[in-house]
Amino acid sequence: MNTKKKSSKRLKISFGIGLILSMLLVLLTACSATSSENLLKSPYVKQVDTMGTTVKITNYTPNTEKVVTDALKIAQDYDTWVTVNQTGSLVDKINANAGVKAVKVNSGVFDLIQAAYDLSAQKTGFDVTIGALTQLWHIGFDDAKKPSQSEINQVLPLIDYKFIKLDKTKQTVYLAKKGVQLDLGSMTKGYVARLMTEKLKSGGVKNAIVDLGSSSLYVMGNGPRGVNTEWNIGIKDPNNPDGENLGILAAEDQFVSTSGIYERYLEVNGVKYAHILNPKTGYPFDNDIQSVTIVGKNNYSYGDGVTTAVFALGTKKGYDYVLKNNLEAIFIDKNDKVYVTPGLKDKFTVNSDSKYKIASISSLKGNG
Repeated sequence: MNTKKKSSKRLKISFGIGLILSMLLVLLTACSATSSENLLKSPYVKQVDTMGTTVKITNYTPNTEKVVTDALKIAQDYDTWVTVNQTGSLVDKINANAGVKAVKVNSGVFDLIQAAYDLSAQKTGFDVTIGALTQLWHIGFDDAKKPSQSEINQVLPLIDYKFIKLDKTKQTVYLAKKGVQLDLGSMTKGYVARLMTEKLKSGGVKNAIVDLGSSSLYVMGNGPRGVNTEWNIGIKDPNNPDGENLGILAAEDQFVSTSGIYERYLEVNGVKYAHILNPKTGYPFDNDIQSVTIVGKNNYSYGDGVTTAVFALGTKKGYDYVLKNNLEAIFIDKNDKVYVTPGLKDKFTVNSDSKYKIASISSLKGNG
């Protein structure tokens, strides 16, 4: 048995069905243009190791160092509050009291759980109560294993977001059945990236990159070389993640997050089991997607959780979901075809040396 995982100084959060370690980012630069006044020539960069990764802010706005420190503190706070691999967190307390009593939480954790509940209620395949299943597989950790069918059958009845009872007035969370476990890993990074971005904007930061392990990004404002430039984001080749970029995405003042099957998996007897688990079957999702990158504006509140939801739907249904929710996306399927939503047609360029080709979504039948 072989477990592949991303190394870090500290890996505390259980990432659930979709906290993505597929690492879409390999390049962040600005397009060539005339230099912009009122921006730092060399960015102010500060980072912390938290949330199982390195959280980094690259800031080009002068005289805003303090707000950068304050924004990084948000990531550290949420790491303390929501981790399920270290006793003492608020989410750990909620899980421990499942079927027993409601637990009072702070407004930050309550709002995050509310967002996860709302996304789960869309019934895309994302369910925040998947914790018992993710703990059973534990993909990405040294004790990862393929569970027996009987073990899977035991935990599947514990996965249903309707077990979550939220009291906004009292700020309490109650799991109505013993054994139910929340896993906020697939929501937290993107959600925190939004909060960090709001903090930076309120402190006067206009041009910066908020990078939570490269799987959840927010690029603020224009690229640093001019008011009409964009940030360039390199999208990895899912078949060769350590090689050349599959393509380049141009973005400005947008979040960018990805889900994929190739970065973190468990291999048993020559079979690879990806970490994005289906709460209905208890096994990894088996559809046509290799990776999907979601791009949006206006601090879309579900963050990278929506990327997991789209991954669960497969390319065709996921594409429709993205359009319905005013998002944009890049899908890469297992036939090495790339599907790009209309708003990114002029923003995403496939590497000319790549074997990948952009295809029409109309050519897809069913869900792949």
